[in-house]
Amino acid sequence: MKASFFEVEDWEEEYFKENLNASGLNLKFYNSHLTQELIEETDDSEILVVFIYSQLTGEVLKKFTKLKLIATMSTGTEHIDLEYCKKNGITVASVPSYGENTVAEHAFSLLLAISRKIIESVERTRKGDFSLEGLRGFDLKGKTIGVVGTGKIGYHVIKIAKGFEMNIIAYDVNKNTELAERMGFSYVEIDELFEKSDVITFNVPLSPSTTHLLNMESLQKLKKGVIIINTSRGGVIETNALFEGLKKGIIQAAGLDVLEEECFVKEERQLLSSQFQTTCDLKTVLEEHILLEEKNVLITPHNAFNTKEALQRILDITIQNIKNFTGLNK
Repeated sequence: MKASFFEVEDWEEEYFKENLNASGLNLKFYNSHLTQELIEETDDSEILVVFIYSQLTGEVLKKFTKLKLIATMSTGTEHIDLEYCKKNGITVASVPSYGENTVAEHAFSLLLAISRKIIESVERTRKGDFSLEGLRGFDLKGKTIGVVGTGKIGYHVIKIAKGFEMNIIAYDVNKNTELAERMGFSYVEIDELFEKSDVITFNVPLSPSTTHLLNMESLQKLKKGVIIINTSRGGVIETNALFEGLKKGIIQAAGLDVLEEECFVKEERQLLSSQFQTTCDLKTVLEEHILLEEKNVLITPHNAFNTKEALQRILDITIQNIKNFTGLNK
């Protein structure tokens, strides 16, 4: 079987070869997304491995007359005509999850950097100043953390919070009562979470129902001195409300891996793509951002997903999808 891989970096190609060379598959690799020229070169492929920049419309898929499997290295499948695949017996396999603990760990990295004034401490020490004035932090133990979204990432946030002996409350439109009982937290309505939380962490996808969950109106419901952590999507928080909350002292500090104004991101892996980098000037967005100069705000460049283990899991799941389909695991 011929398997053609698109949007693959050099290190990913080596990893795929290392794990699939013994499979008997005829492997072809391309750094580019699927173009008209590459369609003509690979239209006899039985397996296509792609990312989101390869648009597999029905018109494109008609040219792959031998195609049996599409393995996308993404969670979403919006770039694939699923109806065409269903009608023509083409299996579609995706990567449902890969970085839940990774993003949760980053959320706590931001929280710890705030609670223990890590950035200020390091910068001061590098200048040869070993004084402790202004560097007093606070314990996480005993604080109430409000977890907005208890899906896979939220679950890991809760697990880590338990380790710090924090009190945990959560909000989710789809309550997982079994998880709440097992992990020892309680669900509350969003207003109550805002009122009672010392720390709020957002772990939800961006949708009409989650856009501006924290806004100018809900800002007034926050517990004074709260810390906001957002590693989900920038649009979950209204920037002006966050800025106003910081200015008035309602919000003590914020740790942000995402910004409302950043380019639209469907899949975190696309941030590493050269195609994304040529269409989105994230550097300019960051440089001009209203929150960048705020001393009580830590901003990281949408980097929460970016560990070698998380990226390798994308490849491992894709390899497993191929092996499952071809029977190579039997």
